[in-house]
Amino acid sequence: MKAILSFFLFLSLTFSISAQDVNLAADENTLATLLNDLRSAENDAAKTEKNKVFKTELERVLQKREALHYPFESLSTVGFIDSPDGQMRIVNWNVERDDLSHEYNCFVLHVDKRKKSYHVTELKDVSFGMPMQPTGIISSNEWYGALYYKIIPVKKGSKTLYTVLGWDYFSSMSQIRVIDVIYFTGKTVKLGSPMFKIGKETKKRMIYEHSKKASMTLLYEENRKRIMMDHLSPEAPSMKNFKSFYVPDMTYDAFVLEGSKWVLKEDVIGVNPENEETKQVVYVKNPKTGKLEKRTIKREWQNPEDIDAPAGGSEHVAITPEIAEEQAKKEKEANAPKVDKRDKRDPSQPSFYNDVNKGKNKRRRKKR
Repeated sequence: MKAILSFFLFLSLTFSISAQDVNLAADENTLATLLNDLRSAENDAAKTEKNKVFKTELERVLQKREALHYPFESLSTVGFIDSPDGQMRIVNWNVERDDLSHEYNCFVLHVDKRKKSYHVTELKDVSFGMPMQPTGIISSNEWYGALYYKIIPVKKGSKTLYTVLGWDYFSSMSQIRVIDVIYFTGKTVKLGSPMFKIGKETKKRMIYEHSKKASMTLLYEENRKRIMMDHLSPEAPSMKNFKSFYVPDMTYDAFVLEGSKWVLKEDVIGVNPENEETKQVVYVKNPKTGKLEKRTIKREWQNPEDIDAPAGGSEHVAITPEIAEEQAKKEKEANAPKVDKRDKRDPSQPSFYNDVNKGKNKRRRKKR
């Protein structure tokens, strides 16, 4: 009897999951059509109208709890960013205007585990009426606008704060990388938290404006619990006060997770995962047409500790943080004072006992 009940329960659950997937698949088809209409709109008026229709339908679909994990693979120009703990999802997209400025749209989906409830909150882009770089805690109704691409959960007591990495087109001269924090109070969404320590100073978010000429690296290394980033410097000393002339200077900084804080470490060494095959995009001039052509080349992972690797004319040899720590430990042990295992006394004190015995041994040898 139990076996029969279990079988029917399995069939019921399977049917329920399949029905949910079918419903969301139909919703996804509708959304894909609306998104295609939006992306093919030819002017700002049409973009505004079609984005409004798409957003309204998307919000309706996202209210279904199954949308928290459904892939929505056909919505290729909308970002679905999931937190590793499965409790939060960011749904994010942009609309480029005729003047090349960007309007950002975002829904935050999350589960309140304590109340076992599911919530969908829109972040409203009001960047035209906000300071260029907001420094305080802000609500979902006063969002600065960005495209997020990474979520990093950080435990603080019984709460989970979600560190997010993002990008903003910003202006014709400069772009922005942002590190922020999203957290929840019931169904309320807040952005910003005093988690970033720079020396004695603590900030609620980090915003890096830099030139459109270059791309700033900002990524999370899970194995080292750190956020790696390019260090930015002005192209010339005279440009110090103009962020649109800041570019990566070939050095790296990192925010390292210590407890529930991100602590800034300067001049760190960036290391690709071992044996990782990386790709690089280069532009090569075609000798026949005279035009630049885009090509992708493969690069193999190079161990920075390999003494046979090309040094590029530099005497500096990079090492991984783990090797640096091991070398420091060995150096400390090598420089430590050596203690005679037979002498158990404090090595920092004068060894009168040994000196006296040396004298006695000399007198004994003379008598002989």
